[in-house]
Amino acid sequence: MRLTRLTDESDEYRDAREELRLSEVALAAQREQVASQRRSLPPGPTVSDYTFVEGPADLADDTPLRTTRLSELFGAPDRPLVVYHLMLGKSQTDPCPMCTMWIDGFNGVARHLAERMDLVVVAAADPASLRAHGRDRGWDQLRLLSCGDSTFKYDLGSEDAEGGQASAISVFTREPNGDVRHRYTGGAQTDTDVYERGIDLLCAVWNLADLTPQGRDNWYPSLAYTR
Repeated sequence: MRLTRLTDESDEYRDAREELRLSEVALAAQREQVASQRRSLPPGPTVSDYTFVEGPADLADDTPLRTTRLSELFGAPDRPLVVYHLMLGKSQTDPCPMCTMWIDGFNGVARHLAERMDLVVVAAADPASLRAHGRDRGWDQLRLLSCGDSTFKYDLGSEDAEGGQASAISVFTREPNGDVRHRYTGGAQTDTDVYERGIDLLCAVWNLADLTPQGRDNWYPSLAYTR
């Protein structure tokens, strides 16, 4: 592929653009390699059939709650289940702005994702608090599940013994006999010096920001903006 020469483009600028293009090609190849490695993981362990609490999709206050199990979240035997771990509940008394930004994006593409997978959001918050935050954000395409009475988040590493919360995303599959098998979990912190960028590929905001001259800078998402 050749770069289109821009009007009044200097040789220095064009050479830098070409160097960047080659780096982007290499990065894409690396992403494909990592994705292939992730798909090629051997079968993970079976997990407990955790119980969650949820309400109707309209998130109304006066509608009854119901319990559901992890094995019941699969729309079909051959569909993967993707679970986002929202930082809300126990010691996390306010919703995490970063998680909220990610889930805002998930809600916008949920209809597309539904063609390939089942997607739910799980939080340690009580059902009323979780549903209130969902209403405030307009999360009308997502299932919101409370797991505060189970060890789901703790067992998957997104909650500590003191109730501290962390963001993560997990993938599960269901065996023909109904057992649920863990396939993958990734978190925002992937190493001691990678605190909040471990799952940034799931969020368009960061990827668009990286296209600009300012990059991400020191910007951080908020639950509300002044403009």
